[in-house]
Amino acid sequence: MPKVFTRDGESFQMTLRRFKKACEKAGLLSDIKKNNYYEKPSVERRRKEKDARRKILKLQRKQQRMNKGY
Repeated sequence: MPKVFTRDGESFQMTLRRFKKACEKAGLLSDIKKNNYYEKPSVERRRKEKDARRKILKLQRKQQRMNKGY
């Protein structure tokens, strides 16, 4: 859990903003969403394979765009 200490003369809104940013950097929200419900191991494996496939296709499309200009 990220900790944020108030600085001298700092408003509550600024402290809250720094705390939210620290939580985002720590990946806290994505972890909470991931553990919000149980996902069977087979479903999790399929989702990860699908994400990996999508990432590879995205990189291939990017490379094709880069090579198209030559």
